[in-house]
Amino acid sequence: MKAASQWEDLVYDAALQVKDSAERKVFLDQACVGDAELRAAVEEMLSNQPEAERFFAAGSSALKISAEALQSGNGEPALAGDSRIKLPEDQRIGERIGRYMLLQKIGEGGCGVVYLAEQEEPVKRTVAFKIIKLGMDTKSLVARFGAERQALALMDHPNIARALDAGATDTGRPYFVMELVRGEKITDYCDQQNLDIRHRLDLFIQICHAVQHAHQKGIIHRDIKPSNILVTSHDGLPMPKVIDFGIAKAVTGERLADNTIFTACEQFIGTPAYMSPEQAQKDRMDVDTRSDIYSLGVLLYELLTGHTPFDGKELIKSGMEELQRTLREKEPPRPSAMLRSLPPEDLAAVARRRGIEPERLIGRVRGDLDWIVMKSLEKDRARRYETAHEMALDIQRHLSGEAVLACPPGRMYLLQKIVQRNKTMFAAAAAVLAALCLGLGLSTWLFFQERAARQEAELDKASEAKWRARDEAAQKISRAAEDWDAGNFADAAALVAKIPPDFLSPTLQAAQVLRNIVAWHAMHERWNDAASSLRSLLQVDQYRNFTSPAAVWDLLAAGVSLAEIVRQHSELQYEQFRLEAIHLSASTENPLAAERLLRTSLLLPANQATLQSLAAPAQTVEKSLASSDPGADAGSGEAPWRWVALALMEYRRGDWAKAAAWCQSLPSADTNPARLANVRLILALCSQHLGKSGEAVAALKQGREMVEGKFHTGLTAGSDADGYWFDWAMAQILLREAAGLIKP
Repeated sequence: MKAASQWEDLVYDAALQVKDSAERKVFLDQACVGDAELRAAVEEMLSNQPEAERFFAAGSSALKISAEALQSGNGEPALAGDSRIKLPEDQRIGERIGRYMLLQKIGEGGCGVVYLAEQEEPVKRTVAFKIIKLGMDTKSLVARFGAERQALALMDHPNIARALDAGATDTGRPYFVMELVRGEKITDYCDQQNLDIRHRLDLFIQICHAVQHAHQKGIIHRDIKPSNILVTSHDGLPMPKVIDFGIAKAVTGERLADNTIFTACEQFIGTPAYMSPEQAQKDRMDVDTRSDIYSLGVLLYELLTGHTPFDGKELIKSGMEELQRTLREKEPPRPSAMLRSLPPEDLAAVARRRGIEPERLIGRVRGDLDWIVMKSLEKDRARRYETAHEMALDIQRHLSGEAVLACPPGRMYLLQKIVQRNKTMFAAAAAVLAALCLGLGLSTWLFFQERAARQEAELDKASEAKWRARDEAAQKISRAAEDWDAGNFADAAALVAKIPPDFLSPTLQAAQVLRNIVAWHAMHERWNDAASSLRSLLQVDQYRNFTSPAAVWDLLAAGVSLAEIVRQHSELQYEQFRLEAIHLSASTENPLAAERLLRTSLLLPANQATLQSLAAPAQTVEKSLASSDPGADAGSGEAPWRWVALALMEYRRGDWAKAAAWCQSLPSADTNPARLANVRLILALCSQHLGKSGEAVAALKQGREMVEGKFHTGLTAGSDADGYWFDWAMAQILLREAAGLIKP
């Protein structure tokens, strides 16, 4: 099969989406009009498409492919697990390839087929197994496959699917194994869940962070689109995962594969509706990270409106030259204008999926979100956001009610664009008007320019100072991260302490630096310093929205630190924190968030009003236990804390028997020492109130030995198996309460 041209991949990928044979023929008639060679090439690719599935289902001879294309730039295998495995001709679904058992086909892309597989050693787990298709034997496609392996190997981010292993058959057919992402593409997930605009933006910010991570590793994705972003669940919270780095490009000195498809000057890669103008250039202008910014803008456009700026199938039908002209020159409508142009029934459907009335949806998108999207979709990449991180920050500013950096293009810029599109007309008009307006026009223009500049300078003075402070804060965070990595913990803490919380940007780096510093202070029992850093961390987290498991952990850490401070000061700080957390978060339906809210709010005795406010999250936690298998939850790390939270809730309510029952219901398989220490101390308190002083003394003794033993050896960062520092600090708070109540 000959090497794919710049147009074949696009038409082939689009044709795959048309399942009906008659409709596919009509589509190919339009897309390949006047190009018999293109039509023949695409039809050949389509005819080869079923071969991969037949290969695994009924067996086939392997295809000879050069082994060199499977190596990374330095001649070494792309991943440590690279190995060559003979693939028998009679291989069938249900049999093994190396240490992997193929179970079923779960998807396919332009060059690879993805199978659900079970890894049998050294650990048993379910994975995604991707192998190149039969018939897709061009050197460029083999290199493209190798590039995806190498790109995934470079990255380590919670929102990017992880590469686990890689190898090749003895005939050179490459495969690699990656994290199995059980999820739906982001647009489908958002629509099925009827997510409102804010929750869609929360997910999009996580995607920006993942893309930023790839860019920092020197990788441009180049094909960001909904089907390459799947939403899965982590601890009950939605988590988007970026997949398919199959056409990724290295922008550093790192080579992704020896003979990648990016060396061909005319190669044209991407998905038309999400493709940046520079990707569509005939002269193939160098593509940089801002190409992904454009694609992110298209994705955000679709999340807001349900449509892309330009229809992908229409772009392909229009032909290569018209597609390129459209992407280079035609301005897309603003998202709010797109919504306004929809037929009433379509607009109503879009609004319904976003949980809002049609007119309110248009108003919600109009303004900040319009300009954030349009800034990312600028034809001139110099006018786009410089980084995905910068785009995420602007969205966060919008959510926080702050002024965004994106703004409507100025009149001068709009005039320049009009002139560029109508050069001949403007040249003639300019010649006539120049003589008439030169004198008076120039002086008048200068007067107004000076006045506008003076007014703008005055208005922007305060804003400039604010952004300068934000930039300085970002620089300090970066230096603190370097100090921390070098082991200079005190220097990192001192540097961050100088940053006003209001100027901290909501970045993953800032959150992680602050989280490290909080834990460092806590492990040395410097609770005032820990609480001070936590105030900044919670500002960065926007914790009241429970946008991530880490942010929910920070909520509990804050409660523990403030409860510890009560020993030295009044309870006012803790009480204020508790009331705010309950007010903003008691309506959560997420069991993990509800459990953390209960624990952080019940570290100290609570009045009846507070307990009543916590009734709803307690019900959420209890329902989650009723709907799950206790035996399955026993070893799941975080889930058993729900029994502890409910026991603490009943103890504070004064139902000591029920509290003790919750403690005794904890799965017997649970061995987490921090959790067991908390349970012993709650049981001691309950037993004392129930008049079982002997049992109370025994439980107190057990709890004391566990807590004092841990604090004697020193708190550590901890893990799910051992208990985090704040879990042990919670046990210490309960120990002091129990010791004050129970007299041996």
